[in-house]
Amino acid sequence: MTNLDSLKGKVSEAEEFARKIWLAGLGAYGKSFDEAQGRFEKLSGDATKVFEDLVAKGETLEVEAKDKFKEKTNVEERVAEVRKKLGLDKQSNDQKIEELSNKIDQLTDIVAKLAAK
Repeated sequence: MTNLDSLKGKVSEAEEFARKIWLAGLGAYGKSFDEAQGRFEKLSGDATKVFEDLVAKGETLEVEAKDKFKEKTNVEERVAEVRKKLGLDKQSNDQKIEELSNKIDQLTDIVAKLAAK
């Protein structure tokens, strides 16, 4: 083997080693890209599941809230009806006093008539 052949062999080895370094770097980049993509897909899948779980929970709460609102509305309507029957609706106190005064005046007249007989 001559010096020239020896030199060509070392250059060839150096080129092959440089190519392997390049391929190792490229492989590392590809591996990290694949891992990052896998993590992204996992996170994306997890995020989708969390989102769907939140939507389902929201739907449940919406139904419960509507039911509670209907119950409260029904209770308020019943209370208003009872208050009205008892004369406790939104009449003013002056109006109530005037009505009671009129009734007392009527009763007084009836009692006076009965006492006169």
